[in-house]
Amino acid sequence: MTEQEVAVTSADAFARLAIELHDAPGVEETIDAVVQFALQALSCTYAGVALYARGSRPEIAAVTDPVVADVYDVQLSTQNGPLVTALRESTTILIRDTLTEDRWPEWAAKVAALGVRSVLDVPLATGNGTRSTVGVLGLYSPTPDAFSQDDEAIAHILARHASVAVASARHEETMAQAVDARKLVGQAMGILMERFDVDGDRAFAILKRYSQDTNTKLRDVAQQLIDTRKLPH
Repeated sequence: MTEQEVAVTSADAFARLAIELHDAPGVEETIDAVVQFALQALSCTYAGVALYARGSRPEIAAVTDPVVADVYDVQLSTQNGPLVTALRESTTILIRDTLTEDRWPEWAAKVAALGVRSVLDVPLATGNGTRSTVGVLGLYSPTPDAFSQDDEAIAHILARHASVAVASARHEETMAQAVDARKLVGQAMGILMERFDVDGDRAFAILKRYSQDTNTKLRDVAQQLIDTRKLPH
């Protein structure tokens, strides 16, 4: 296959991926599509994604094999390793052979014992700077020096697609949750208006006061009122 034919094939593959990511119903489905594409398009045997959850430490979002979860757990529990560095510094890290890796010797020894020799960690970023990093795409192979320059280039393109797709999926989920919360609050206000013969402003003030006094989200106060017909104590 000529370079031009390879380029066309890659472009077609990424076009199909873009459509698949756009059609994915949520973050979980989006990430699953990314790791499955990585297995098809790159010289890796295993793949995974770790994502920053809102307000918390990074979490395992998707893996194609349990060995990837083990590789991630070793790093997330100690907060040390190429994955953690890629997240913190928003930089790509290539390990050609875990048996000779000296930057993270303890981690490398454990990963080599799992049968992983080559590692490529690529940050998922929505912009420039470390604050824009939302996660890392991890690619793994039992073969030393498995990843070529072409693999790195394709991995970066895949990471950009994944970053945009994750940000879009999270935004849509947030919007859906906001709409759901408004519906719940509106329903709870209707209950209060009917029971206590108050107007909408007064009903909302009651819900807000209970939310503040009990340190409970307004949505949860509304849900409890709908479910039990009682306000929190």
